[in-house]
Amino acid sequence: MRSNTVKDLAEVHKPITGLFAGGVDPELTSEQIEAFERDGFLIGILLLDTDQVDALREDLNLMMQPVQVCNALFYEYNSNESEDPSRRLFHALGAWRVAPTFHDIVFFRPLISVAERLLGGPVRLWHDQVFVKPARDGAGVAWHQDYSYWTRTKPIAHLTAWIGLDDADEGNGCVRYVPGSHRWPLLPREHLAGDMESVMKHLTDEQRGAFIPVPSKLRAGEASFHHPMTLHGSFENRSDRTRRGVVINFIRDGVVSDTDKPLLVGIPTIPTGLKLGGKYFPLLSA
Repeated sequence: MRSNTVKDLAEVHKPITGLFAGGVDPELTSEQIEAFERDGFLIGILLLDTDQVDALREDLNLMMQPVQVCNALFYEYNSNESEDPSRRLFHALGAWRVAPTFHDIVFFRPLISVAERLLGGPVRLWHDQVFVKPARDGAGVAWHQDYSYWTRTKPIAHLTAWIGLDDADEGNGCVRYVPGSHRWPLLPREHLAGDMESVMKHLTDEQRGAFIPVPSKLRAGEASFHHPMTLHGSFENRSDRTRRGVVINFIRDGVVSDTDKPLLVGIPTIPTGLKLGGKYFPLLSA
């Protein structure tokens, strides 16, 4: 049984440290906007400096301590989500409620500015995630479309920001995107850390022909952004380098609940048809 052991930082809808004060808004070019609309992703937007990355790494190390599995503030906490016991994938949702740095990055102006530009209006927090692929035995993340996990909300007006806390490339299992796949229908969902080839049985011949993944190679502190229907995944980390990342999932203001069940574990229900808002889905302003 998990229990609350720390203050719920979701009570505070503004930064609580000075770590992310200021910052320069990335000025997306018309070419970058066109690339996002064409491909369904945008790679290599610099957001964080070295001090910010180091502070996030420090808090992440604390969140990975075994005692945190009992912390009910996490919506989901997986010390290892891999189906293969010889591979490891740490994955948790709700870090913004637990750790000051992960709370404050949600309210980071440059990040919100990009999200507003790509979603075309004011944005709210949907939820966050953290991923860790340890060196040498890090598990892969199977090909998937994020919205396959989010069909309890509508319309499809979501955006994922993937922010590297380490340099990420093919060697340590960076994210890979399939260009144009955001225009494909919603595919059946497989296990998140399952077989990388399982998606192929769901693809048409045309989709298989267009299945030419692009690696999202990032320096620590850089981010990629992708559409909720963009097919993406990442292979195992067999390198000597850890691959850590923080993910912020946004929704455009106005997205509604499409279920009478809780949208996230442990939070009050938002009835079908009502707009997401309040304590757990704050409106973010750049």
